[in-house]
Amino acid sequence: MKDTRPNIRQGIGLFVLLATLALIPPMPTAVSLGPPQAVTTHHPIVGVHTRLTDEVEEWKIKRSLQMVREMGAAWIVELFPWAYYHAADGGIAWGHPDMVIAHAHNQGLKVIARIGLTPEWARPPDTPLTYLDESAYDGFADYAARFAERYRGSVTHMIIGNEPNLSYEWGYRPATAEAYVNLLKIVYPAVKAANPDMVVLAGALAPTLEPEGSPWGLNDLQYLDQMYAAGAAQYFDGLAVHAYGLTFPAAADPAPDILNFRRVELVREVMETYGDEETKIFITESGWNDHPRWTMAVRPGQRIQNTLDAFAYAEANWPYVETVAIWVFRFPAPTRSFMDYFTLVTPEFVAKPLYEEIRRYTGN
Repeated sequence: MKDTRPNIRQGIGLFVLLATLALIPPMPTAVSLGPPQAVTTHHPIVGVHTRLTDEVEEWKIKRSLQMVREMGAAWIVELFPWAYYHAADGGIAWGHPDMVIAHAHNQGLKVIARIGLTPEWARPPDTPLTYLDESAYDGFADYAARFAERYRGSVTHMIIGNEPNLSYEWGYRPATAEAYVNLLKIVYPAVKAANPDMVVLAGALAPTLEPEGSPWGLNDLQYLDQMYAAGAAQYFDGLAVHAYGLTFPAAADPAPDILNFRRVELVREVMETYGDEETKIFITESGWNDHPRWTMAVRPGQRIQNTLDAFAYAEANWPYVETVAIWVFRFPAPTRSFMDYFTLVTPEFVAKPLYEEIRRYTGN
């Protein structure tokens, strides 16, 4: 009988070799910026909120931003967390922001940088990332100013924080307008000194009906009124707001006790009450959801129609609105929740029907 043991040993050896090679990470592929691009669009109000903060691979960052441009969106909103980049010794890891901003600028996109989240060294023990104490305002301002200076010419707008009228976004503390205005009073002059061209946005306010004293937050209209009363007007150049349609059509009438897309008009009324007619509004999160089982969702066809109607309504009726940025373009990985049904593109870069319809709407 033929001895098959050498063949078996060779097979085992080959298997071990292949298994070992599979564990070796591939060599990184060089990704070039390529030639500078420009956005082609019939509707420059169209924007999207990207989520590249947690995207590691450069080719995926480039592809995401290429697809944004190809869709005809002129604006992106992107988070650049203080907590991710700024070390306790003062050093800032600029590598990832440099990469994202270089690709965005090369694609011809206007960047609204959202600055937020507090590093562990700058907040009390056992507090969440969203906890920003007044003792850390100077540190936050330093990061914002250095960011503004570094990306002068590539980043034109900066949002200070996110949804400060919600307790969750204020470190699970009472969300007070006075505390947020005190932050603006420190950050705004620091940013302007570093980069006078930076457009500083306050907000972005979350639409909510929470009454005074609620543990969850405060009604955005009341909060904005309190911001102006606390002297905020001279410490921001534009107001960022979030405007979700939920189950309402884009043109549904607004009312103080309803959350819908046209709530922006009620926000504008507060601004005008304080004589702030010249200040622009930037809708940095908006859109509809088409999850099949979420009570606040609509059917996919309704989502498409509502989104296109929202762009058209804003352009026709809101000369004070600079952009309507859809939440959200793409996540690096599935969230396996209703949040996936806000996206325009899958993690695998498969364009959803809404992406294609927006692309047609912008003339691409």
